[in-house]
Amino acid sequence: MFSQSIRIGVMAPSACSYLADHEESVAVVLDPQLHTNSGYGFLVQSGFRRSGNNIYRPYCNACTACHSLRVDTHGFVPSRSQKRHLSQLKRLNVEFKDEMDTNWFSLYERYISARHRSGSMYPANKADFHSFVKSDWQTSKYLHLYEDEKLIAIAVTDLLDHGYSAIYSFFEPAHAWSLGSLCVLAQIEQARKSDTPWLYLGFQIDACSAMNYKQKFKPHQRYVAGSWIDGDQF
Repeated sequence: MFSQSIRIGVMAPSACSYLADHEESVAVVLDPQLHTNSGYGFLVQSGFRRSGNNIYRPYCNACTACHSLRVDTHGFVPSRSQKRHLSQLKRLNVEFKDEMDTNWFSLYERYISARHRSGSMYPANKADFHSFVKSDWQTSKYLHLYEDEKLIAIAVTDLLDHGYSAIYSFFEPAHAWSLGSLCVLAQIEQARKSDTPWLYLGFQIDACSAMNYKQKFKPHQRYVAGSWIDGDQF
């Protein structure tokens, strides 16, 4: 049991990473007793997310566009295009590992150089990546996708008591398939196999085209004003 009172620190506003002409601010959890696997699991159910050892969620004065989104893994019904992706997934070898393969960085480097050259993660750096995805107190696993024994994608996944949280994925940028969507589908399949009811996909912002793929996984819920609401209402 955790108290509903949570000590937070609010960061100063800065330019929004997702919406032009907007400012963003985040609330960071300060309570050390909540920086545990169980504490973080409790906070994820209240719309929080993790980056490294920091637990946070948006805390913007003039905007409420960010909604945490979670997929009902047991109820998931693939769309026509997702059925096609699932047939592609069957042609791959999927492995859920405790550590990343030794050649992970060359794949990550290609991905960042091709997809995020103008972002803060370029150039690719091992130390920066580990500080972003790893935590001293959270159990994570690494979903690997192989095509003909070649590594083509990795999805970093937090394991919680009531769900999985998709932290970050990177993949072969020149591949013809939608590997980002395949990573989500593989996480859903892994969650169903382990009787895990939810896959948390982070924040959904409808006006940000780069995030629109998340709401295509149905049924799903969004965390709005303190409650999880059926995603079909949006």
